[in-house]
Amino acid sequence: HIKLPENAESMKVLRGGPVDTGRGFVLHSSDFYIENATLRIDDGVCLTATVDILRAIANGSGPKHAILALGYAGWAPGQLETEIQSNGWLHCDADADLIFGDDVDEKYGRALRKIGIDPGML
Repeated sequence: HIKLPENAESMKVLRGGPVDTGRGFVLHSSDFYIENATLRIDDGVCLTATVDILRAIANGSGPKHAILALGYAGWAPGQLETEIQSNGWLHCDADADLIFGDDVDEKYGRALRKIGIDPGML
């Protein structure tokens, strides 16, 4: 069992996607790293999907910033790459301030503005 930290009520759990919703992923700041378990996305952003990060967060030794997501979105081999190449996705460099910012409801608009799109025009 994992004893939750006192600030657990302020931690958000997001829906990562419709596949395997019982599985969790932690997107977190790069100040925390587990050898052979953490994937470095960018200088300030990492992904870990083991129970070890949950234990570290619970005992206060985890990353400074973290987002827990349950589930994921999946694609067939090569499908996502094809969609990106055909401009089916908008993308930009990872931005730790955007990812770990407090206001979840504003992230979509902030991300669009970061790449020069006015959300009101969509």
